[in-house]
Amino acid sequence: MNRFFVTPLDISEESIKLNKDDSNHIRALRIRPYEQFIVCDGNGVDYICQLGKCDEGSVAEILDKHKSYGEPTLMCKVYMAYSKGDRLEYAVQKTVELGAHEVILFESARCISVPRDIPKKLERLQKIAHEAAKQSGRGIIPLISNGGNFDTIVNNAVRGSDFTMLFYENEDYLHLKRVLEKRFSPLRGQEEYEANSVAIITGPEGGFEPHEVELAASKDIPVVSLGPRVLRSETAPVVALAAIMYQTGNL
Repeated sequence: MNRFFVTPLDISEESIKLNKDDSNHIRALRIRPYEQFIVCDGNGVDYICQLGKCDEGSVAEILDKHKSYGEPTLMCKVYMAYSKGDRLEYAVQKTVELGAHEVILFESARCISVPRDIPKKLERLQKIAHEAAKQSGRGIIPLISNGGNFDTIVNNAVRGSDFTMLFYENEDYLHLKRVLEKRFSPLRGQEEYEANSVAIITGPEGGFEPHEVELAASKDIPVVSLGPRVLRSETAPVVALAAIMYQTGNL
């Protein structure tokens, strides 16, 4: 079914007020009054609706509601270094589709390209995240934000999650499979994990500088390999997140 996002303030007991853009989209889709669609409150609740009056600011009549099926049980924050335009947009789109809770961008020593107008770039990426969340059936629209420099995001990642990993192309011992089997295998036969939230950090086109890897290690962040092949900057966060979601039963 088609999906639209609103704020909780737009929702009343029996109906939901849709904004002008969503009303125009409904007309473009030729949705009829008896056809059902989903309206999500952005907090993980889906409302099954049918169309009420159709004008500028349509009303969706609520038929039922339930928890969003598209939200993973594990909260994963993705920290990715800035990269060239299309690569960054691809990585944001796919990590949102896979279930990222938030995407935080940062400047690393070997970044080839950092946007001159970061607020404008974030605005575009947030729109991409919005569309990806609608398309993939998410219950939230993940926030796309600027995390600052590498030192800052390392500290924030450690403080904001139960477990953090940094992926480094020159790591040849600690593989992601080994980490996931240890951290995200059910405890005592129950559907519980050692960590309920995770942060992953991936680098730019030029990879991480050795001193950046050393800083992460000094914060007790495991430096992890994604395998024998060197992945592109837009591929690494997607592969890492997909593996995590698979291991935790969210894929």
